[in-house]
Amino acid sequence: MSAVAKINLDLTAPEVVKKISQRSLVIGGVFAVIAVVLAFIHPDEFYRAYLLGFMCWLGVALGSMAILMIRHLTGGGWGTVIRRILGAAMRTLPLLFALFIPMFFGIHRLYIWAQPLGNIEDKHLREHLVQITQTYLTVNGFIIRAIFYFAVWNVLSFLLSKWSMQTDSPNAPDNSGRFKAVSGPGLILYGFTISFAAIDWIMSLDPSWISTIFGLIILIGEVLSAMCFAVVVERILFDYKPMSEMLKPDFVHDHGKWMLAFIMVWAYFNFSQWLIIWAGNLPAEITFYMRRLNGGWGYIGMILVLFHFVIPFAMLLSRPFKRNIRKLVWVAVLLLFMGYLDLLWIIEPTFSKTLAITVADVVVPIAIGGIWLWYFFRNLASLPLLPAYDTDAHEVLQPAHDAHA
Repeated sequence: MSAVAKINLDLTAPEVVKKISQRSLVIGGVFAVIAVVLAFIHPDEFYRAYLLGFMCWLGVALGSMAILMIRHLTGGGWGTVIRRILGAAMRTLPLLFALFIPMFFGIHRLYIWAQPLGNIEDKHLREHLVQITQTYLTVNGFIIRAIFYFAVWNVLSFLLSKWSMQTDSPNAPDNSGRFKAVSGPGLILYGFTISFAAIDWIMSLDPSWISTIFGLIILIGEVLSAMCFAVVVERILFDYKPMSEMLKPDFVHDHGKWMLAFIMVWAYFNFSQWLIIWAGNLPAEITFYMRRLNGGWGYIGMILVLFHFVIPFAMLLSRPFKRNIRKLVWVAVLLLFMGYLDLLWIIEPTFSKTLAITVADVVVPIAIGGIWLWYFFRNLASLPLLPAYDTDAHEVLQPAHDAHA
């Protein structure tokens, strides 16, 4: 007899999930109206903020898919208990594809390579753009590649979701082999596609600058944001059954260790990029940091060093801290905000030499986030919070059974 049969645990998402979904839609709708007004008044600022907000929420969805695939390859109750949270975030990818469509209309406002090259005064930059716009950076190529990226991500999401849903009914097949068969190549495809997406959507804002590690910086930021988001959601659910019975300190501890590992890798990748560019000291490469260390942007950089790495790193070294979901959630919230600030620091200095955070930089990400959260919580409420008949469900359900015994 399975563990779920023994304890007869109701795995349905609590009613609060639907309430949060509805409230998120209201907030998203209100801010979306303001964002549309800003699009007509300040279109340039709107599209910059739209790219910023879109990349923030796309990162949570893709990072969730990556962590889910890691869990399928490695196993462990830490991943089983948040598996449906990760899956609900991953299944927002169709919505994100729809939300990416406005980006097609902002290409000429965002990217210098999509504008008439004759208007560029810098001769060397103009000659460089003539070369790359003939081979890679073209409007049609930008659109085609974006469609390809989303096609790959949505296929992976579809397969992982389909097989996961099969484990909600008795006599469910053992899909662990299928999960592993897709997750291995899927992680490689994710790394490949997000690296090129980062080049297309963010690095090409300044096509005179190149970094071979930039895609990995975006990737690690996404998985960190996804794990932090999962911690925030599990904290909300922890006040209600069944999460209050399934989420044990050992699982929370593992989530904290993942957060610690990801912020260390994030710091390592960013420092490596800085060190390589500093050592090379080439005019074509140092422009990225010259813009971001001057004009007030350096203060944002210092905030990121302190609150995206140093302080969270020190806090997450504590074992008791990592085992307490009520404490760990505050670090997760901090790191989610730092993820937004990190993308702001990467994107906005391309357009402004001095520190400038516009109203759109706040309104548009909240608008996208409200709509995204509505869809996420809708997904979360549509399935049980645990695939009860999965072969690994006992890792979570057995401790709950022992508590009832």
